[in-house]
Amino acid sequence: MRAALDAAAAAGVAGEVPVGAVVVHRGTIVATGANAPRATCDPTAHAEIVAIRAAAAALGRDRLEDCDLWVTLEPCAMCAGAIAHARIARLYYAAPDPKGGAVEHGPRFFGQSTCHHRPEIYPGIGEGEAAALLRAFFAGRR
Repeated sequence: MRAALDAAAAAGVAGEVPVGAVVVHRGTIVATGANAPRATCDPTAHAEIVAIRAAAAALGRDRLEDCDLWVTLEPCAMCAGAIAHARIARLYYAAPDPKGGAVEHGPRFFGQSTCHHRPEIYPGIGEGEAAALLRAFFAGRR
């Protein structure tokens, strides 16, 4: 989670919402992502999507069934869909997102009968630091 938090902090410094993600394969980080929708003019450039795309390219395959995703904020519905399509084995996330999250909030994506893949889910790891990054970022915007 440390690497994801570092990526989130860097995103915040760059003016993006501070969310970071890493994909781990067999104990090694193979990809890192940070929110970049503004910098890339791409509304799909959430940290999870950036990291999943980079991991798929690094490993040369679209299925990441033996990989874990560590992210600093509860994934939204778009990112939950990408996690399912990539067949991520385990999802670790830090802060919950009652407004935009789709894992334990909102649509609870992985609990839907139409969801074709459900990762193991481990919430709350690094929650305090991730939440502090987000609070500081948005306080600076107000």
